Amino acid sequence: MSSNNAHPLGQAPWLHVVLSTGFGSGFTPVAPGTAGALVALGIWWVMYERLAPTTLLCSTLVLIVATTVVGVWTSGIMERYWGHDSRTVNIDEFVGTWIPLLAAPAGDDTWWLAWLGFALFRIIDMWKPLGCRRLDRMAGGWGVMLDDVLAGTYALIIVIVIKAVAL
Repeated sequence: MSSNNAHPLGQAPWLHVVLSTGFGSGFTPVAPGTAGALVALGIWWVMYERLAPTTLLCSTLVLIVATTVVGVWTSGIMERYWGHDSRTVNIDEFVGTWIPLLAAPAGDDTWWLAWLGFALFRIIDMWKPLGCRRLDRMAGGWGVMLDDVLAGTYALIIVIVIKAVAL
């Protein structure tokens, strides 16, 4: 979650507004990070319903990499207009949500594992443990994106462990 909650939102290029705010989900007045994460979960679920497990896994990996690259670019641009890591910029939540979903692509437990990954990512992203806070302080788009990549990676590890022990 961004500490930049009071910075005024200046005029910015519309393409960057659409991308950086997760298709507008960042304008949600309450919990814009969670709103973005829910949109990302919805996108993944539509893919889950339509793709074979291997294709889903590969598609999710491509989404993570592509969205990280686009997120670094657009977040860096938006920093000039809205300040560092504005709470309205939530493209980073998409990547952080999709990373733990790599452990949930197929099977009877997919829905449960998807929600677990989503919840773990959001909790870790809000608490920012073990290096996440340090990455969040980095200037530019890398700082915006990398703390969520790390939080998503922590969530992925936990989901894998729970999946191995409980299922």
